[in-house]
Amino acid sequence: MKLTKTAALLALSSIMSMAMAGEIKPFNQQDFDKLTHDGKPVVLDISATWCPTCKAQKPIIDGLMKQRAYKDVTLMGIDFDSAKPTLKKFKVTMQSTLVAFKGDKEVGRSVGDTTSEGLEALVKKTVN
Repeated sequence: MKLTKTAALLALSSIMSMAMAGEIKPFNQQDFDKLTHDGKPVVLDISATWCPTCKAQKPIIDGLMKQRAYKDVTLMGIDFDSAKPTLKKFKVTMQSTLVAFKGDKEVGRSVGDTTSEGLEALVKKTVN
């Protein structure tokens, strides 16, 4: 019986932590427009599968998105190699770029930063 309670508590804890996590999804112009129009915080993550800097950023960004403080932030991934028109629209010329929005206003941009402090400062700009 004790094992069943422990398993139930772990499952509930897992569900609760997902409810407190920011959403991570691929970029979609319609979703981006709706989120920013509604005043929601959004971070664009422009990366490439071959990029070592992007690989170093990923666990940091994923960890930030799991924090309660960023539960309302949507992280939208954009593939550097296949989304050239989207990159041009956001004036992005390099992979490992993050662009932060608070509503429809750009509030910060980072290129090549792999420090947890720097990346968190950028994400924090979207919610403060």
